Amino acid sequence: MALFNKNAETANVVVPTHIGIIMDGNGRWAKKRMLPRSAGHVAGSENFKTIARHCNKIGVKYLTVYAFSTENWKRPKAEVDGIMNLLRKYLKDSTNFKAENIKLRFIGELSVLPEDIRELIKTAEAESSEATGLTVYMAVNYGGRDEIVHAVKRIAEEVRSGALNIEEITEETVSERLYADCPDPDFIIRPSGEYRLSNFLPWQSAYSEFWYSDVLWPDFSPDDLDKAILDFNKRNRRFGGVKEEKEESE
Repeated sequence: MALFNKNAETANVVVPTHIGIIMDGNGRWAKKRMLPRSAGHVAGSENFKTIARHCNKIGVKYLTVYAFSTENWKRPKAEVDGIMNLLRKYLKDSTNFKAENIKLRFIGELSVLPEDIRELIKTAEAESSEATGLTVYMAVNYGGRDEIVHAVKRIAEEVRSGALNIEEITEETVSERLYADCPDPDFIIRPSGEYRLSNFLPWQSAYSEFWYSDVLWPDFSPDDLDKAILDFNKRNRRFGGVKEEKEESE
């Protein structure tokens, strides 16, 4: 789909500023091909790079991807170890994104990750810090409720220390203490045929538009993303208000 060729149909397409993606379906993709689940995670990891580059190309400013949740530790140890090794490989290769002007950031409770991965994350963030194109937030050991609890604890500590008065606490107070310093997502995409948020950005997605697809993540293509964005452009975003329709001229 040539979405951004500036033809008559697509000339006025609005690209979401911030897209969130729940990268789901890697295991089922592998099972359909009679492959080990690890093969699905490898394919999903490669597709993440493809989609991130496409987002950068079409002008998306922020992309948040759900890579590994706080609940994913419950999976078989071999699968978790495989995902961690994929993360290591990605981080070691992340300098490849540097030439593409993509900034990398990681959100979640990172302190429990293996030390070598934490060091690789620091390096990847530092080396991409000057990039001015797409900012990718990779959610690793991330849980939305856990993030809110983390923010509440920070607020409680500030109140206890006298740095913050209870009367000063607003929605912005909470938002400013969440992991990522970026606008809330305009658009959240979940491939794989599931219709739930799965603890992904519950605070930030209060007014996000959602888009679901039966396509499994490793098969989710730039054309699928373009299709989703075209659908996003059909939405009437009111943010709890009412948009008045223009009166027809007599």
